Amino acid sequence: MNQSNNLWGGRFTGKADEKFVEFNRSFGFDFRLFKADIRGCLAHCEGLRRAGVLTAEESDTIQTGLQTVLEKSLENAKFFTDSNAEDVHSFIETRLVEIAGDAGRKLHTGRSRNDQVATALRLWLRDKIDELMISVRNAQKSLIELAEKHSAAVLPGYTHLQRAQPVLFAHWCLAYFEMLNRDAARLFEVRRRVNVLPLGAAALAGTAYPIDRESVARDLGFDSVSENSLDAVSDRDFAVEFASAASLIMMHLSRLAEDIILYATTEFGFFELSDAVATGSSLMPQKKNPDSMELVRGKSGRVFGHLMALLTVLKGLPMAYNKDMQEDKEAIFDTFDTTRDCLMITETVLNNLRVREDITRNAALKGYLNATELADYLSKKNIPFRQAHEIAGKIVLRAIDAQIELNELELSEMQKYSPKIEADIYEALSLRQTLETKNVIGGTAPGQVEKALQKAKSQLAANKFD
Repeated sequence: MNQSNNLWGGRFTGKADEKFVEFNRSFGFDFRLFKADIRGCLAHCEGLRRAGVLTAEESDTIQTGLQTVLEKSLENAKFFTDSNAEDVHSFIETRLVEIAGDAGRKLHTGRSRNDQVATALRLWLRDKIDELMISVRNAQKSLIELAEKHSAAVLPGYTHLQRAQPVLFAHWCLAYFEMLNRDAARLFEVRRRVNVLPLGAAALAGTAYPIDRESVARDLGFDSVSENSLDAVSDRDFAVEFASAASLIMMHLSRLAEDIILYATTEFGFFELSDAVATGSSLMPQKKNPDSMELVRGKSGRVFGHLMALLTVLKGLPMAYNKDMQEDKEAIFDTFDTTRDCLMITETVLNNLRVREDITRNAALKGYLNATELADYLSKKNIPFRQAHEIAGKIVLRAIDAQIELNELELSEMQKYSPKIEADIYEALSLRQTLETKNVIGGTAPGQVEKALQKAKSQLAANKFD
């Protein structure tokens, strides 16, 4: 690196070690901030013109030069590959000076790379959050469509991975819809805190030029400006918050993936993945492997790792900017890429998922999933619930010994445990009644699930989340 060709070489006379030069470079990954940084540069240029630091002619020359640099990047596929720039900021300035001459050298007046990079990162992340919100909504839409396609399907609900009570398949879909709804709300909140302009903080003390920061903020679509210059250049809370929100998305996708993987096994047989999102075995011809969902499940750990990495980088930093913070970008870039890709793959899996309704229904009818209904039935006959629970447990044990379901026991057999059991017990133990009795908000009764589906569709259409 020739010190005279970078943004800080005037104070140095010796040559930088080549290994350090490469170690110090961030252009290999921060070039992704190129368009965002161009936007920031254009707004800063306009701020300098309004402050009287640049003449109208100089401002026009710089802005035309920046637009030309942007156009060249779109025209030339190798635009970024042939550069030995230290970072995207020096890359843009070098290209600008080549086009605009000395006017280009005036652009950096009143700012530092510290507030410049913070601005570019916020601009980039704001746009990516918007993209991620769309991906979350698309996954939610797929869940709703899958639920409506199988609106009458029933499957066992599980606790401790043991069959518990029957639920509508649509109810299962809506559980994941709710998780993603919270994720969308979190992204919205993170975006609000991302959308604060640090430009004008300069290196750490604030700019010495009379730049109207609020006007620059409006030019860039920021809601507000940072209130403290020291905090502005050292703040990466927004990056941590984004990684945290993405981690929760990935946790939810991983849980969904685990359910799909499990339900697609021969042992369960509830689901079958499309050939479009499954692979085979190199040895065993019969295999159909759920690699798509396994990768989603596995990549959750990758995003969790980025969150921990960011927290670890930031935890011991003195005020204000430190070079350690260069490590934020690869973590944030990969967090976005991974989360977006996993949402897209999950959407594809859901859109092509085959639900074997006959198998799921049969499973919901086996395993004494109506035992709670028996206890509730007895409780409604004025037997204290704890006593009713004990009686129901004994009847379940009798059915297990006989290797039959509860509703297959003779009425006289059940009456040995309680004379309050009458012929209406069979209706109470039916699958239909087991579902219907859960007729509360959030319950799995068909009417409640239909209301929840309609509400979910309305929320998506209005782009709202509760």
